Amino acid sequence: MSNPLSTASAPRLTTIFIDRDGVVNEKLPEGQFVRSLADFKLLDGVPEAIARLNQTGLRVVVVSNQSGIAQGLYTAADVLAIHDTLKKTLAGHGARIDGFYFCPHGKGGGCNCRKPLPGLFEQAQAEFPEIDAATSMMIGDSLPDIEFGQRLGMRTIFIEGNPERQKPGAEAAAELAGGSFPSLAKAVEFLMEEQGAARAL
Repeated sequence: MSNPLSTASAPRLTTIFIDRDGVVNEKLPEGQFVRSLADFKLLDGVPEAIARLNQTGLRVVVVSNQSGIAQGLYTAADVLAIHDTLKKTLAGHGARIDGFYFCPHGKGGGCNCRKPLPGLFEQAQAEFPEIDAATSMMIGDSLPDIEFGQRLGMRTIFIEGNPERQKPGAEAAAELAGGSFPSLAKAVEFLMEEQGAARAL
C-alpha cells in the first residue's frame, strides 16, 4: 500500500474531509437510505477516532451525497436532525465535527455539489477560507468520494467497510486511493502515526 500522507514531500495536513454513510455510520444495503435517527447507527471507534483528529488540531468536515432528499424519501430537516444528534453524541466523547455539508440532489440533477463534483468543498471553503486542498485529505467508501478528493488535489483514503455492502466501483476506488483501511478508526490510527513521524523530521 502506498503512503497516503507522503510526509517526506507533502504539506502537513490541516483538514480531513470524511464521507458519512459507511464511514461514520453503518451503510444500509445498496439502494436503501438512512432516513431518520432510527436508521443511523454509529460505527465502532468513530467518536474516539474523530476526537484524536481534533486533539491534533485537524479540522474535520463531513461531505455527503443525500439523493434520497430529491427522491422524496426524507427531507433536509431529517438530515439536519441526524447531524444535530451526532454532534451531541460526539461531544460526549470529547469530539466534534467542524462542518457538515450535503448534496440534496439526485444523479443528473444539474448541480455542482454531488460528489465527485467540487461544490461541497467550495461550500466548506466559503465557511473556512483557510481550507486548502493541498493540505486536506478525503476519507470515503466510494469511487465518487475518492474521485472528489483526487480531482481537487487532496490525498485520499478508501474505507473498505462491510464487504457485503460496498458500493459499485469499490475495487476501483481502493486502487485509486492513496491508502485503504477497514474502518475510520484504523485509518486515523495510521494517520496519527504518520503525523507523529512527520513532526519528528
